[in-house]
Amino acid sequence: MPEQRFDDLAASVTGLEPRLGGTRLIAVDGPSGAGKTRFADALADALGAPVVHTDDLLNGWDDQFMFWARLEEKVLDPLRKGRAATYRSFDWEKGDFSGTPIVVPPVAAVVLEGVSVARREIRPELSFVVFVDAPARLRWDRAIARDGDDSVAYRKYLGRWRAAEDAHFAVDETAACADLIVDGAHQAVQGYFLSKGLPR
Repeated sequence: MPEQRFDDLAASVTGLEPRLGGTRLIAVDGPSGAGKTRFADALADALGAPVVHTDDLLNGWDDQFMFWARLEEKVLDPLRKGRAATYRSFDWEKGDFSGTPIVVPPVAAVVLEGVSVARREIRPELSFVVFVDAPARLRWDRAIARDGDDSVAYRKYLGRWRAAEDAHFAVDETAACADLIVDGAHQAVQGYFLSKGLPR
């Protein structure tokens, strides 16, 4: 597997055509626990770009895919029109969107991270697609450790979530349409990551 630098990837992305208005929208997709957030944050840092985590826009566990209308209204449409996007993050403890307002300016590049962010309907406006993956067991263990919940109820939610995302990726063929597939089993270290496939 080739080792690549985030700085080099950022330089390549900077040279791509903006497709969401004047913004280069970079999607970091993949299953839960694969390492998307870490990768997206590292790439955004290399780009000097904001990152939008779609977990902040989910209205609880049952909003796994239906959040898209909210993302479109609050983030994508304003950026498409050259305006700043503003949204409030979902408070998982309170169960509402009462978080601090997050502002995303209409800059040259924006990183969008989360399950299904590279779905078919947005692909024509994506400048670059990254798919992060890792072995199923590792992803399960990471999710349990991340959320600090090993209860029967949480495992039920997580199992349902994973089954739904597996079905989505199979139908959407996301990985096959990615410009870069990243080995999420290996965390980014000192500005490097391991790729399973080279950019097209």
